[in-house]
Amino acid sequence: MIVFIDDKKINTKGGTILEIAKKNKIDIPALCNHSDLKPGSSCRVCIVEVNKKLVPACSTQVCPGMKIITDSPKIRKVRKINLELLFSQHREECSDCVWNGECSLLELAEKYKVKINRFDDRKKDYPVYQFGNVIQFDSSKCIDCRNCVEVCHQQGVDFLEVKEKGSLFQVVPSKTKDCIYCGQCLIHCPAGAFEAVGEFEDIEKPLKQKNKVVVFQFAPALRSSIGEEFGMSYGSLVTGKIVAGLKKLGVDKIFDTCVGADFTTSSEALEVVERIKKNKNLPVLTSCCPSWVKFLEQRYPKLIPNISTTRSPQVILGSLIKTYWAKENNIDPKNIYSVSIMPCIAKKFEIIRPENNVFGLQPVDCVLTTREFARLLMKHKIDLKKLKSAKMDNMFSDPSGAGVIYGATGGVMESAFRTAYEKLTNTKLKNVEFKQVRGMQGVKEAEVKVCNKVRKIAVINGLGLAKEFLNTKKLKDYTCIEVMACPGGCIGGGGQPVPTDAEIREKRALTLYAVDKKKKIRKAHENPIVKKIYKEYLTDKLAHEVLHTSYSKKGRGSVKKL
Repeated sequence: MIVFIDDKKINTKGGTILEIAKKNKIDIPALCNHSDLKPGSSCRVCIVEVNKKLVPACSTQVCPGMKIITDSPKIRKVRKINLELLFSQHREECSDCVWNGECSLLELAEKYKVKINRFDDRKKDYPVYQFGNVIQFDSSKCIDCRNCVEVCHQQGVDFLEVKEKGSLFQVVPSKTKDCIYCGQCLIHCPAGAFEAVGEFEDIEKPLKQKNKVVVFQFAPALRSSIGEEFGMSYGSLVTGKIVAGLKKLGVDKIFDTCVGADFTTSSEALEVVERIKKNKNLPVLTSCCPSWVKFLEQRYPKLIPNISTTRSPQVILGSLIKTYWAKENNIDPKNIYSVSIMPCIAKKFEIIRPENNVFGLQPVDCVLTTREFARLLMKHKIDLKKLKSAKMDNMFSDPSGAGVIYGATGGVMESAFRTAYEKLTNTKLKNVEFKQVRGMQGVKEAEVKVCNKVRKIAVINGLGLAKEFLNTKKLKDYTCIEVMACPGGCIGGGGQPVPTDAEIREKRALTLYAVDKKKKIRKAHENPIVKKIYKEYLTDKLAHEVLHTSYSKKGRGSVKKL
């Protein structure tokens, strides 16, 4: 099919005007459009002209011979008016926004010389909602694109709804359904109406207290994403720079959550082996994703016995820091302030679950998202891009390759497979790359022959697909099922830099797999620190206390107006 965009002849198989323009590097401004979602045609900023009619490029399919004009005085005038109307329903608070001044709204306002305050803010009295201790939704900033409603529905949650308010419409939280804190509303909002509940003050105070030992850990996904906040290319590996940045902030000790992932893998693999031998509570459902766990506890309580009782990597490492590490260094665990930097905003909820306490202590005292940590560095005028790499502190600093790939969808399953296979068969696994579970597909299934029996496993990428899977599949046919609430896994988490889309997630994931491939030790149970602590410290009773947790049916979380 031949179409013409600004008199440029283009041969295409079809698609929307916006899609084809992007593929051919023709600029059409777009605000509410996101590659993960169906076109909503709500902001009307992508208006183009076809046969003297103005149409939205994001939702208009091309047809043979179509002649498209992307820029003209008429188009510019309409775009400017549309932007001014959008600003009339968006209360500006640019200094405190997830987009950190890099938003498309501001760029377009400058490009089209928009008078931001031409119309009064009609939403200035709209409320701010807080969901648990995790998310704030400022409805006075909402531009009614409904991306949040669409992605919440896509996630199978349907917590965000649209209701009429006089002659207008308003996005509001449901009065019956619950938020599971995945943060995809935040990632897909072009106007910064959603943000994580920040904890900057909680971090700065302990750093100044001499009686506190401040210990940081950071997640696998962080090393391939935070560079974006400092102008680096997508997927840039910045592990050593993160360490250097933390040292400049005055952090006492810095460890790698990937080592915690090695403990999670080793423990979870033993759990899988035990359940297979007893043929009990199968399939094993992964427990690393707190949004997924919350979803199960609330909506599928009958499956609680199937959830792996092994704690997540951040909680396990936090537990070991306040038990084993504290004892080895003669430090009172009450004087340790434990911080984790996570790509996931639901981790803020995970750390306050009482089931995760160890010997009466909260393993992790505070969670910063990737974005929050970037803002903290910027506040202290620390440019990650300019830093020379530094090394982490000993003990919890050298993960296996299996621990690193936890950040990508399928990574937990692949890591567990490497260890569980050897535990079940008593044979060395020569090819450790389990590529059947890699990639950004929604649902990946594989069959593995173990001890003369074929075992079915599944990896589910996104909570909406998990819900569909639970409702239609025969779970008893599977041995293990990994679910990550966020598309792409942790690399696409609600705490990650914006924008985030399929192409960006892919680049972040490829970096993690490249790190794994270069590692000498690629199996979690072969990590020397894992073997040492299991041998010297983790007796059966201690292992249960430090490495495992419990679950129960949960009610609706808190939703309040601020």
